[in-house]
This record gives sequence, C-alpha cells and structure tokens, in this order.
Amino acid sequence: MTVSPRLLLIHKHGTSGRVRFLCLSSGVVAFKPLPALSALRDEDFSPTIQFHPTAVVREAEVHLGLAEGAVEPVADFQAWVDTPEGDVPVLLAAFASIDPPFAAADRLHGRFIAITESRQLSEVERNLLRRAYEHVLG
Repeated sequence: MTVSPRLLLIHKHGTSGRVRFLCLSSGVVAFKPLPALSALRDEDFSPTIQFHPTAVVREAEVHLGLAEGAVEPVADFQAWVDTPEGDVPVLLAAFASIDPPFAAADRLHGRFIAITESRQLSEVERNLLRRAYEHVLG
C-alpha cells in the first residue's frame, strides 16, 4: 500500500507573527481529507519511513495555481495519523508571500482561518493545528 502524505498549509505574517491556516471545504488537511476513525499518533511516534516534503510541496503549488517557490516546507515538523488504511504522515508548509494567497484559496472554495476559528473541525484536525501552531511559534 502506498502512503500519501498530507499537508497543513499556513501563512505566518513576517511582522506581526499572525498565523493562519488554509481551510478547504474538506478541512485543513490538504488535499485529501483524513478518513473517519483517524487518530493522531503521539508526538514520540517513531515511523519506519520518513518523507521529504519537496514533492508534496510542489504538488500543492500546482494544485493551488501558484508559482514554484510560493510554498516552502517547514523544517522539523511531521505528525502521523493512524487511519483505517494505515499511518499517514502530515507535513507542514508555509506560504512565502507577505500576504496569504487569498485568490488561490477562493478558487478552491477555501479560506484562511486562525486557530481560534477551528471549532468546526474534527478533533484530529484541531490537534494537528495545535501542534503546528506550537511548532511555528516555538
């Protein structure tokens, strides 16, 4: 079985430090939602394989209609979700622009949300956002 990594896409403002997450109609895990009955693995989970984010990030740029280099991987972040199909890695990437790419989000019927706007998401997605938020703010 082939494991397909997922992405959390964020924008962190360079001056204010404001962090926003791209939220699509299916949730914040791009571009394929996590299946029902998913559970976030502990942070100390040690998978047998690791994923390099470059290919996944480039796929996201293409999917969003953005130029190469518009999305950058965030170093040292990787979460794992236990799903009925197997363990799925969730990587973190950030938009490199000064402002979030609102037009790209609109094209996909998405929007940018703050972590405080995540109540409608599943528990797994809220916990992924919490881990990502803690990671980018240190």
